[in-house]
Amino acid sequence: MKKIEKAISIEEDDSFKTVLSKYGALGLDKQENLSELIGETVGDLDIEKGTVRFGEKVFPVQILGFHMQESKQWSWAWDSEEIFGRDLIQGALEIKAIGDKFGIAEFNTPILNSTYDDCHTLAVACVPILKMDGYYAVSEDGIDIFVAVKSDLIKENNTVEKFRNTYYTFQKNFNIYPKIAFEAYTKLKGYEFKPHDEFSLAKIGESRVMAGFTDRGNVTRILVFGDGEE
Repeated sequence: MKKIEKAISIEEDDSFKTVLSKYGALGLDKQENLSELIGETVGDLDIEKGTVRFGEKVFPVQILGFHMQESKQWSWAWDSEEIFGRDLIQGALEIKAIGDKFGIAEFNTPILNSTYDDCHTLAVACVPILKMDGYYAVSEDGIDIFVAVKSDLIKENNTVEKFRNTYYTFQKNFNIYPKIAFEAYTKLKGYEFKPHDEFSLAKIGESRVMAGFTDRGNVTRILVFGDGEE
């Protein structure tokens, strides 16, 4: 009988670090796709219309939260309905509900002491959970408003090189569990995942990406075999 692979989901006792490990690589993947589309264009947020504009490209948004630069604090949008309105905080409310259900303080605490980078980490975790296509930070008057966007204009890059490079960047720059991240990223992308004692494999078409790990779960090597081999 073929073993049914366990789907990626948030489970009881998952910490924020675990949730980030599960969803962050896909969030970074999506963010890179958005960056490819908008380049260096500065976004213009229209809260009344619920959109962010990049030149001729206009995306509907959900407000995740905002960062106060002087106080170095993150405020979730679900705690500011009077500012943004109910419609624009539905995604943030979903995140709060997850925080309430699983006891994740980073998701259900109204205000967090956060650096600007911490806010990006929150956003990169939220985007895949909410099934959005990326996020953007609009900065003005000492406030950075983080919005999640969704658009068919944002195209996926499903090459082996993209998968390998995104995973490498994610495990190098974020405080996560690399083995969990590799499995989750593989499965969330819809690729076949094969675990082994000292390494894991992602099957992408006719290619394979292999990630080797130490006993403590740190990455030792990332190799590509097959059509995507360099």
